[in-house]
Amino acid sequence: MLDPRICPACGDRAERPRTEAARAVLCCAVCGHRWPFQRLPLFALTGPSGAGKSTVGPALAQRLADRVVVLEQDVLWTGGLRDDVDGHPLFRSTWLRMAAMVHQSGRPVVLCGTVVPAEFEPLPERVLFADIHYLALVAEPGALAARLRARPAWREWSEPRIAEMLEFNDWLRAGAAGMTPPVRLFDTTDAPLAAAVDAACAWVRAGLGNL
Repeated sequence: MLDPRICPACGDRAERPRTEAARAVLCCAVCGHRWPFQRLPLFALTGPSGAGKSTVGPALAQRLADRVVVLEQDVLWTGGLRDDVDGHPLFRSTWLRMAAMVHQSGRPVVLCGTVVPAEFEPLPERVLFADIHYLALVAEPGALAARLRARPAWREWSEPRIAEMLEFNDWLRAGAAGMTPPVRLFDTTDAPLAAAVDAACAWVRAGLGNL
């Protein structure tokens, strides 16, 4: 059974996964069954829309194809997962379970999408990961607004939506270092794509350590 909430022995589904002190074993609160679990680091490539996640992500996947799995967060932004609770906990929890299942193949996930530590760290599924590393791509407001205005009409970037994204961009740039854990920043305003990919690769490699 790959779903880390479901016991492979008795089939009970836990609302809150349980790990033992060694953090390499999951345990069932109902029957006491214990089973091995790869608790790997997760990498969140975050930042406002227009900062470069969708451009850097595919290049990162090519560069580190033998070490990580790069996934796009928005593919699950659909239907019943669009909960209206602040921080979208159902959506976030689903992604954490998905990433934890991918991790059982031995390769950590780089998840590309807008998220901040306060939206991942309190969730029950957080125990499934050794660490979560955050790198935010940001940009100067004028450059970010121009990129969003240049997007195709189907993406519906109205001026109010652009203003909201600029506010998030400013908030992230001002507060990233004080978040728990801190969020590393990379400014893509004038950076070539190669420099952004290099920075993202260095961030992933540092987080992987000896894996």
